[in-house]
Amino acid sequence: MLKTPDDVQIRKGQVADHPAVIDIVKKTGFFRPVEIEIACEVFDDAAMNKLGCTYQSYVAEVGGQVAGWICYGATPCTLGTFDVYWIAVDPAQQRNRIGSKLLHFAEAKIRQQKGRMIVIETSGSERYLPTRRFYERNGYDLAAEVKEFYAPGDDKWIFLKRLTFS
Repeated sequence: MLKTPDDVQIRKGQVADHPAVIDIVKKTGFFRPVEIEIACEVFDDAAMNKLGCTYQSYVAEVGGQVAGWICYGATPCTLGTFDVYWIAVDPAQQRNRIGSKLLHFAEAKIRQQKGRMIVIETSGSERYLPTRRFYERNGYDLAAEVKEFYAPGDDKWIFLKRLTFS
């Protein structure tokens, strides 16, 4: 477990965290029902250490309550590239830098695994502007844009960050 400033603790997600994590995913208001189903599957696979699962799932706690979740993993068929698949923070906690703390925690873990690059995909819709700004503030660069990927008028934006080692 990593203790970060402001009494935020980050630890591996556990089966018992499922209701809190999925509640946070729903409360953000960003995800469609099918995406919430996938979040359930991904979280459960990682929390139960399902055979063959490569997802790495961590939660942030504030005052003993789950306040955020991040899930990432090595990108298949690459050397040192990782994807951040999910990041969600309780809307009541979103101005407390929990998302940034989760992202920096994941970056440190990825470096330990000899990761050299992180890829994050998100929507290009206006509603996701705060999400895209969040990635940019955390040192991610827009690498590509795929027009109308998710739906007509909803592009996919792909951000990446090259990791350095000290």
